[in-house]
Amino acid sequence: MLIDFHKKGRIPLKIDINKKYNTISVYCIFTFAVCLALVLLCIKSSVIGGYISEFFRVIAPVTWGIVIAYICNPLMKSFEKLFAKLIEKKKPHPKINRCLSIFVSLSLLIAVIVALLTVIIIQVRDSIMEILYNIPTYISQIEVFITKWLGDYPEVVNYFESQLETIQPKLIEYANNMLESLGDLSVKLKDGAIVFLVALKDFVIGFIVAIYLLYSKETFAAQARKIVYAIFPRGMSKTVLRISSKANYTLSGFLSGKLLDSFIIGLLCFICMTIMKMEFVALISVIIGVTNIIPFFGPFFGAIPSAFLLLITTPKQVIPFVIFIFILQQFDGNILGPKILGDSTGLTPFWVMFAIFVGGGLFGFAGMVLGVPVFAVIYALISEFVAYLLKRKRLSHRTEDYIDFDISNPPAAVTISQEKAETAPDEKKEAADSATETKTDKFAT
Repeated sequence: MLIDFHKKGRIPLKIDINKKYNTISVYCIFTFAVCLALVLLCIKSSVIGGYISEFFRVIAPVTWGIVIAYICNPLMKSFEKLFAKLIEKKKPHPKINRCLSIFVSLSLLIAVIVALLTVIIIQVRDSIMEILYNIPTYISQIEVFITKWLGDYPEVVNYFESQLETIQPKLIEYANNMLESLGDLSVKLKDGAIVFLVALKDFVIGFIVAIYLLYSKETFAAQARKIVYAIFPRGMSKTVLRISSKANYTLSGFLSGKLLDSFIIGLLCFICMTIMKMEFVALISVIIGVTNIIPFFGPFFGAIPSAFLLLITTPKQVIPFVIFIFILQQFDGNILGPKILGDSTGLTPFWVMFAIFVGGGLFGFAGMVLGVPVFAVIYALISEFVAYLLKRKRLSHRTEDYIDFDISNPPAAVTISQEKAETAPDEKKEAADSATETKTDKFAT
């Protein structure tokens, strides 16, 4: 920086800015700010965590609204197509169509929630209370079962009987405590009335927020795109919007399809178990339907506790139940699931397991459900980036070319003419997929 002082009465300043030193200064300030933020995060972690919790508590209605809108958006689009054929024969009425679609979608969601609260929860509560009341009977049935099938091994029988004698008083005491807790449920509900009303208030406001989001989703999407183009360079803006569109397409397709698939599986389980006259039909159907949301491992998570429940109550129904669940899951995995979901993730079974393990370990049940579609987006972006880097080095981006090759001579990139010849049969499919992604709603952007 140069400062030129003239000898005359006035002293004008002439500053010559050195861009090199200014860049170094900016980097130093940025580095210091990052280090200071990390130090404050470590020292004041509890305080910062409290502020974050308070922030999420304040925006809870908006969060509920986004979730409700995201769930109802596929329903609304389906109803819009239906109402367009009914009320837009002569003249388009987009506002009336949108309002009717939102009303029907939210009404359907409320009806499902009310049905769950009034029917399933009551039956599940009755099933749990019946189990708690009959624990001594179930223990006696287990003893008879062990004596009958393991009578030739008295040492094993004696071991199990001694263990049951030790466990039985504890189970009975635990069951009595649970029953007392259920008996005092009204008092606990009275004590937690404020918390319930606050949650209900957030949920109701969330419905109102969802109405605004669904009605003006194109406007919100356009505003989001405008912000992206204002902040990022043009090329990066296109990448950000494409990634957002890909994430929205994968996540919405997976969630809506999986929820519908799990609802159908739970309903089929309820109908078939009722016909077979099994015990705890509602409770087991809810368990099977809810755990079916988890990809790959969901059927096992639901079938194992359900089979154990039948084993301690009515052992004769265990084998028919296991056979029925096996048939039901084969139907879901080979017919119903592919029909509804298709290849919405594009992941191999290994990466599905990996996503479930990582998501479940970090975020619990929600991580198991959302881990697969989120990882599918990450996997697609990494694959695309790797292919881009290989093409720049004029190397092949096809995985099969690297299965058996000479390390000193990596596979070269496929020429444009060869690639067109190989991809010609799939051009129609790719064009259809691209059109589908383009038409997908940019709400999540």
